[in-house]
Amino acid sequence: MTDYLAFDLGASNGRCVFARFDGQKLQLEEVHRFENGPVKVLDHLYWDALDLLSQIKTGILKTRQLFGKSAVSLGLDTWGCDFALLDAKGKLLSNPYCYRDPQTAGIIETAFENIGKMDVFLETGLQFIEPNSLFQLLAMQRREDPIMDAAATFLHIPDLLHYWLTGLKTSEYTAASTSQLMNAVTHQWSRPVINAYHLPDEIFPPIIKPGTSLGRIGKEIGMELDWPELCVTATATHDTAAAIAAVPAQGNNFAYISSGTWALLGQEISQPLLTAKCMHMNVANEGGVFGTITLLRNITNLWLLQECRRQWICDNEPLTWDEMVQCACAENPFQGFLDPDDPTFILPGNMPTRIQRYLADSKQLIPYSKGGIVRVILESLAFKYRYTLERVLLVTGIPVDMLYIIGGGSRNRILNQFCANATNLPVVAGSHEATIIGNVLLQMAATGEVKSLDEARELVRNSFPTEIYFPTDAQTWDDQYEKYLRQTGL
Repeated sequence: MTDYLAFDLGASNGRCVFARFDGQKLQLEEVHRFENGPVKVLDHLYWDALDLLSQIKTGILKTRQLFGKSAVSLGLDTWGCDFALLDAKGKLLSNPYCYRDPQTAGIIETAFENIGKMDVFLETGLQFIEPNSLFQLLAMQRREDPIMDAAATFLHIPDLLHYWLTGLKTSEYTAASTSQLMNAVTHQWSRPVINAYHLPDEIFPPIIKPGTSLGRIGKEIGMELDWPELCVTATATHDTAAAIAAVPAQGNNFAYISSGTWALLGQEISQPLLTAKCMHMNVANEGGVFGTITLLRNITNLWLLQECRRQWICDNEPLTWDEMVQCACAENPFQGFLDPDDPTFILPGNMPTRIQRYLADSKQLIPYSKGGIVRVILESLAFKYRYTLERVLLVTGIPVDMLYIIGGGSRNRILNQFCANATNLPVVAGSHEATIIGNVLLQMAATGEVKSLDEARELVRNSFPTEIYFPTDAQTWDDQYEKYLRQTGL
């Protein structure tokens, strides 16, 4: 019997989960859950990093009270791209900017004055999207943000929390791979990219592999929590890499969607694909576990539903997630189509009104009911999945006979069915706890209880149920997909 402690810190909420391995199966029990989200201060969006640390401490204390000190290690994962800067004495210079902060708006169009776009891609293998750490740093540099001059250490969010827990300054590989500053082949910081943008290369700490033990938590925090022997493992700290580790697949002919605020859709490969086709399709080579590459594209996903729900709560017309799905089921299909990645939908705000305005501007029918808006979102997401999958397959050439959906979005049964219909593939809904599971699997790799990715996924299949959705009404969905492409201009 071995116990582990896992923190999954997402862009909308975080939780602490106690995991127990009995030698055959994993069992999970949520210990602590809390809200998370960007905080707007004047013209910028920030993350409350100190509150994240406080919530981690609370989770550790609750775990100790419920289960004693049985956990052999603690691991954490977060979203990618965002980072903190420390001064020469290791103090936080500013709360980290949120990837949705408007500072990076339009920056990609002017970002290749000193180095070619293809040169950046050949180094980093990453999809060109504004939230990438490189573009955030470039935006700060161009507006002469004073913290750039004082910066002595660059740490992604999970690395910052590792530092506060252990005192060690490191960069975990899967998080570093989201920066557009890491060489996709050597897994070291890309000096050509860093130097081309005149960034101080001394601020980037050593990159370590997922599953690396960071030792015990620091003396002071150990005394504060009365758990000085608790060890910290740098797991797969990018939540996408952690979730993909927990795909319950066998073989190689599958694709995955890690479904949450964002959808990360792709395939698993053994070496990065640094080709002109890959760059043209804007597909990312991100770091995976056990030596894999997660070749994927980002899609704006449940963010649209989250923002609609938030607005309806503000309007004193709240709906639960189940009620939103029920309302959508009662609506007529294919009332309108939208591209979830349209810039209109990036920032927080009145999402239902934005969607109605988008549909009006594109001369489509405007749904006025909540169910109608939700149905437009869900059908459009399913079609965007198909569009993205087609491009990933053009890059890899690896055939697919099964599509796995994991993460919180796997609980949305109507979206799972729409996805099967749109892609004409069987869809397997894996665990909504995939990120936590992957987090624990990499901790188990550090202790030697899991020795390979195949072994890890066999454990997932033995421990957690799945549900399969078969495609229906294929011709109708094919016809509507062509209409979706015309309407959105994709």
